Amino acid sequence: MVDAVRRKVLVLCSGGVDSTTLLAKAVEEYGAQNVVALSISYGQKHLREIEAARAVAGHYGVEQRFLDLAAIFADSQCSLLAHSDEAIPQGAYAEQQAQADGSAVSTYVPFRNGLFLSSAASMALSLGCSVVYYGAHHDDWAGSAYPDCSPEFVDAMGSAIALGTGGDLRLEAPFVNASKGDIVREGLALGVPYELTWSCYEGGERPCGACATCLDRAAAFAANGADDPLLDR
Repeated sequence: MVDAVRRKVLVLCSGGVDSTTLLAKAVEEYGAQNVVALSISYGQKHLREIEAARAVAGHYGVEQRFLDLAAIFADSQCSLLAHSDEAIPQGAYAEQQAQADGSAVSTYVPFRNGLFLSSAASMALSLGCSVVYYGAHHDDWAGSAYPDCSPEFVDAMGSAIALGTGGDLRLEAPFVNASKGDIVREGLALGVPYELTWSCYEGGERPCGACATCLDRAAAFAANGADDPLLDR
C-alpha cells in the first residue's frame, strides 16, 4: 500500500485488457476506496467497451465517473466512430501501417488520448487525486500506429500536467514500455477478471477475431500459455 501522500489515483478505464490490468494494479497499490475509474465515450460504434468498463469497476468496487466527448470528434472520419463510413480494418497493425506508408492507422482517433488525459487531469484534481494512471503500452506505439501512446507523448503530457497543476498531479504510465503479453502476465498474477473485459473494435456478441486489437489480444494470451476467457463462452 502506498503512503498517505499518494493516497488517491484516477485510472483511465476503457474496459479493455490494458486499462483493466492497470485498474487492478491501482487497487492493489492504493486500495479500492482510493481509486476512481474514469470511462470516456467518444462516439465509438458500439458501447461494449463502456459496458465492460462498468462491469470491471463494479467487480473492484471502485468509484466510477463517465464523460461523453463525442462532439469533439464529430468531423473525424476515423473508422471507429459511429458516424464514419469507413469500415474497421482487419489484419495486424503492422500490415495496416505498411499500407498507410507508416502513418497512423485508420483506427487512430485524432489526439484522443491527449484529450482524455487533459480531461482526466481536471477531474483528478477536483476529486483530490494526486496521480492519473494511463494504460498506454509498447505494442500500441510501435511503428507510430498510435502516436499518442508513445513514451515521448507520455513524457510530454506528464510534464504539461505537472506544470499545469503546480505539481499537485502527476501522470504515470506503468506499461508504456511493456508488451501486451507482459500486461496479461501481470494481470493473470493479479487475478484480473478478463472475462469482463472487451477489446474487439466490433460490437458483436463475440469478438470478431480479425481486427488488429483482437489479434493482439489473442497473441498476448497465447504468449502466456493462457486461454482468453471471452472465447470460452
